[in-house]
Amino acid sequence: MSLPLLLSLVALAFVALLALLWSRWPAWLKGLLVLSLSVFYFFAAEAVSQLAGWPSAEPLPEQFVLLAAVIEEPSNKRLGSLQLWVQPLEEGKPTAQARAFSLAYRKDLHALLNESLKKTREGVTQVGSATLKKGQGGLAWLRPSGSEQQVKLRDLPVPQLPEK
Repeated sequence: MSLPLLLSLVALAFVALLALLWSRWPAWLKGLLVLSLSVFYFFAAEAVSQLAGWPSAEPLPEQFVLLAAVIEEPSNKRLGSLQLWVQPLEEGKPTAQARAFSLAYRKDLHALLNESLKKTREGVTQVGSATLKKGQGGLAWLRPSGSEQQVKLRDLPVPQLPEK
């Protein structure tokens, strides 16, 4: 958590404490203040987790460059997960900011990522695309995240230079 964000949250808590202890507000208004600050905490915790570099549970971008991946296989104690570090592509060009994404473990995606990581270690850049699986219509917020995307990875084409 960044220092300015931490200091602003401490200042907000201090002002709320002053309002609760030394104000002449009615009890229902003080209760509303406590309730609203409790709800605000959950929104702030979500925002801070996005700032701190935690992997996003959002769907992958449609086009991206694969930078790295961490594969955690499922065990008796944990569900597996696939952590991807990707750089989104907009109009065929990488954006300035890379982003970490977390996907549910799938054996087929595990094999695809293993193959792509081997090629990445050999110096071959991997470009990916993520599309919705067919038959997944309807509203996006009704579908579970991460499992509805079809991910494809391929080698970045070698740029063709013009002849002199």
